[in-house]
Amino acid sequence: MRDSYGREINYLRVSITDRCNLRCRYCMPEEGIKKIDHYDILSLEEIARLIKIASSLGIRKVRLTGGEPLIRKNIVQMVSDIAGLSGIDDLALTTNGILFPDMAEELKQAGLNRVNFSMDTMVGEKFKYITRGGNLEKVSGAVFQALELGMEPVKINTVVIKGFNDSEILDFAALAYKYPLHIRFIEFMPIGDLLFWNQEKLMSVDEIKKKIEQEYELYEGSKIEGNGPAKYYHMQGGMGTIGFISPMSNHFCGSCNRIRMTADGSLRGCLYENAEVNLKSALLSGASDQDLKNLFIKTIINKAPRHQMNSGWGSENERKMYQIGG
Repeated sequence: MRDSYGREINYLRVSITDRCNLRCRYCMPEEGIKKIDHYDILSLEEIARLIKIASSLGIRKVRLTGGEPLIRKNIVQMVSDIAGLSGIDDLALTTNGILFPDMAEELKQAGLNRVNFSMDTMVGEKFKYITRGGNLEKVSGAVFQALELGMEPVKINTVVIKGFNDSEILDFAALAYKYPLHIRFIEFMPIGDLLFWNQEKLMSVDEIKKKIEQEYELYEGSKIEGNGPAKYYHMQGGMGTIGFISPMSNHFCGSCNRIRMTADGSLRGCLYENAEVNLKSALLSGASDQDLKNLFIKTIINKAPRHQMNSGWGSENERKMYQIGG
C-alpha cells in the first residue's frame, strides 16, 4: 500500500517490549523506566493477528525490536508464529546481543532470517561505560555465532559519537574488510530528552565516509538484503560492506517504507511523529479484522512527509525511542 506521498509501505517494525537489560547513555535513563503492566502490552496472539492484518495491506518485512526483544518471554514461539504467516518473507531482529548466544539456534530454527547487533565500541571498558554495564565479549561472540548459523547478512549498528568512538571508525571498517559483516555507521541523533545528547558530538556520514576512504576503496555494488535506510558500499578486496545512515545530515524520509508498532499496541507512521493510532484499545473493544485493517490504513495514509529531528526530540513527543522501538 502507498501513503499519500506515494511511498510504498511494506515494512513493519514491532517493539515487543520497552524493557532492556542495558542502560545505554543516549537511550535510557540509568534508573530504567516505569514498567508497562503485563496486561497492557500486546500478547503473542495479538501481535500475530495484527501482523497478519498488516500483511494483507502489503507488509512483507517485519523487524522485532525493543527495548531488548530477547527479554520478552516466549519470543521463540513469537518468531515461529510470525514466520508461519503467509506474505511475510523477511523476519529480522535487532538486539544488543547479550542474551543471543543462548537462544540463537532456537531462533534460527523458529524462522528468524536475519539479526542486527548494536555495538558502538570494540573497547571493553568503553562498552561497559556507554551501556552502563554491558559485556562486550558476549556481544562479539553473538555476532560470530550469527555468522556461523548463516543468519546473513549479519549487521552491526554503530552510533558514531565525537569524542567517544570516532577514533574506532577504521577499526570497525577493518571488521567489514576481514569478515562478511555489514557495519552500519549511524549519525548520533536526539532520541529523547536525555542529557547525553549534544549537537557538538554529531559526526556526519560524509565525515565518517571520508575517514574510511583514507584506508579503503569503497564502491557501490549489489544491494544488501534488508529494507533499512542505509546506503551501502562494498570494499575493494573486502568481505563485508560499509553502510551509512544519515537521519540528521541527509534525511531519507522521501524513501521511507515503514510504520512502527509499540509494545503497548500503538501504531505510528514515524519514529519522530507524535501521532498514534491505538490498536490495543480497539482489540479490547472487540474490533473486527476489518476495523483493525482500517486503523492500519489510517496510519499509512496520514504518515508524515518527513521528520523534524534536527530541531531535537521535542517536549510534545511524549514517548522516547525506547518506548517506541529502535
